[in-house]
Amino acid sequence: MARYSDTIRLLLLDPSQNDAETLVSVLRNAGRATRAHRITSEDDLLDSLANGTWDLILLRDQPQEPTPDQVLAQVHNLDKDIPCLLLTDQEDRERQVAAMEMGAQDVLPFHNQSLLRLVIDREMRNLEARRGRRLANVHLQETEQRCRLLLESSKDAIAYINDGMHVYGNGSYLALAGYDESDDLIGVPILDVLTKDSQEPFKKFMRQFADTPTDGGLLKCQVRHADKQITDVIIEASAATYDGEPCTQIVLRPEQNNTELEEKLRQISNEDVLTGLFNRQHLVEKLNQTIASVQAKGHPASLAFIALDNLVAVKTQVGIPGTDLIIGDIANLLKEEAREGLLLSRLSDDAFALLDTRNNTSSLQALCENLRRRIADHLFDISGRTVQMTVSIGIAPITDNAPKAMDLLGRAHSAADQVREQPGQEQGNGLIVYTPELREGEHGGESADAILQALEQDRFRLLFQPIINLRDEGEEHYEAFVRMLTLDGEEVSPYDFLPPSGPTDMAARIDRWVVLKTIRQLTAHREKGHDTRIFLTLTAETLQDPEFTPWLRKALNAARLPGDALIFQISEKDATTYLKQIKGLSKALQKLHCGMALTQFGGAINPFNTLKHLDVAYVKLDGSYTEEIQKTEEAKKAVKEMVQTLQQQGKLTIIPLVENAAVLALLWQAGVNFIQGYYLQAPSATMNYDFTDGG
Repeated sequence: MARYSDTIRLLLLDPSQNDAETLVSVLRNAGRATRAHRITSEDDLLDSLANGTWDLILLRDQPQEPTPDQVLAQVHNLDKDIPCLLLTDQEDRERQVAAMEMGAQDVLPFHNQSLLRLVIDREMRNLEARRGRRLANVHLQETEQRCRLLLESSKDAIAYINDGMHVYGNGSYLALAGYDESDDLIGVPILDVLTKDSQEPFKKFMRQFADTPTDGGLLKCQVRHADKQITDVIIEASAATYDGEPCTQIVLRPEQNNTELEEKLRQISNEDVLTGLFNRQHLVEKLNQTIASVQAKGHPASLAFIALDNLVAVKTQVGIPGTDLIIGDIANLLKEEAREGLLLSRLSDDAFALLDTRNNTSSLQALCENLRRRIADHLFDISGRTVQMTVSIGIAPITDNAPKAMDLLGRAHSAADQVREQPGQEQGNGLIVYTPELREGEHGGESADAILQALEQDRFRLLFQPIINLRDEGEEHYEAFVRMLTLDGEEVSPYDFLPPSGPTDMAARIDRWVVLKTIRQLTAHREKGHDTRIFLTLTAETLQDPEFTPWLRKALNAARLPGDALIFQISEKDATTYLKQIKGLSKALQKLHCGMALTQFGGAINPFNTLKHLDVAYVKLDGSYTEEIQKTEEAKKAVKEMVQTLQQQGKLTIIPLVENAAVLALLWQAGVNFIQGYYLQAPSATMNYDFTDGG
């Protein structure tokens, strides 16, 4: 199902209203929530580009005013980052080249809807990446500014050098080196700051650092002040960048007698006390460094997650002291497999990790398979009792497209869990290499099986988010959401596992689970004296199910819950696609006294046309309006006019995604009836919002 954040703001240039509606339907049928506007004149184009925020422009290559070329020129002149696609009725290579030279991202046939969907998906991913980079640059600049402030306020003497020359020194460094101004230091060789006896050791130290740039190396040196005074210091070097250029950061600390103690404490903080292996904290630190190195240089690396099978049962047999002995023996087996570039770590009571920073996945796989066999064949002697252990191992390759450290660790963990799900390996004792299909396969052909398994294993969760009436205190409304726990514990929407076109029976089954669970929880909640109503979303699959309302009648009667406690939501996209079925559903729900709401409203070219055929009490505007109303006066005016028109038609309006107090004030001024969002409360497992005083 499309989420509010996925809404595409679409500009259309097409002389045919029907063809423009067809293009919107293509996106909606692909599961894309859409806010569309059809350009009708050159003034309309200029106003839309100047005052609106758009994600995509579709241009029909036909005679019209303005022309597609004029639109492309205006997008270029205004320096707007909006992907433009030209849709033609026949292939013309010269026209294709000319359009792309003017700024069109692609030229493709109007009638090839499958190709159009793929190209739009590509351009949306590219647009998201560009926006992400721009946002990252802003954050980078803010971070660099904070770093400069921290550097200047630091008591440590810190300098950046490039090719042996100073490019920066903070105040403490200037004082230590005997300089008054930062400009006096720029371009001065680092060797000029050191005594003659320290220069050669420093050169050797920096050559070693250049060959193997490992942070944390230390060197004892002497600094010579401008007034001939000499200070004993310890230099620590690390790789860094300054003004976008790679360089070396050096930190100079006056030598103290507790240096050896500090180094010992640092070593202890990185080690697991029981096994002597590195701990989880150190692994994550090195894993982040390895990911960055792989992405920069492309050399092979991989991570193995080693889970001990049935440790709880073993602990029952031999106790905690005996279990510690087993874990120590396994750690020793790991140490025997140690080689250059292999980092051994203990993650938790029942898990170890191997980080291979120098070899490809097949090499680590062979090592882990040998280790698995050795552990399975090993007889652990615990106070005269023989114990056998096995391990389940998951390996995650580290590629230039690898995620963050914790996510990569989750991949390896997920692969280890998959071992126990293999036929005949319920007790573990196996090895699996992670591939995207292990998790993403749930979203593909096996999505129905994954959802069915989650239902059977009770891995579904129901959450509730309050919907607040701005005009009347005391009314209690919530929207129900369903979440599914994946095998590795991630919370997701089960609807996201289904392709836009189905499978029909599974989407309808999820809907029924949500309705039934909501009825049960709502009944118990109302018995405590709450007059609460719940908004429930129905998918397109349920809208086409003639057995849904008879089933709903039985469920309501069994729970003795009045039908007006439930309000069923239908998206604008589904309303335009299944209008005939919804009319029948509406009549059946009216007989049960259930309410109806239309969501994601305002995405169609003429959204009010849909309302002419539907009898709904509530209209929830598309979430993109919440963002736009905070940016421009035109958006505020458009939302206010839309709300007024809806209220004149007897509809109660709801605005979602309210994230701050500023937008709350704007919505009050616009006359909105209901609001919903994280500013009020995030979705929660309980209906605990205090409606009497606004929370």
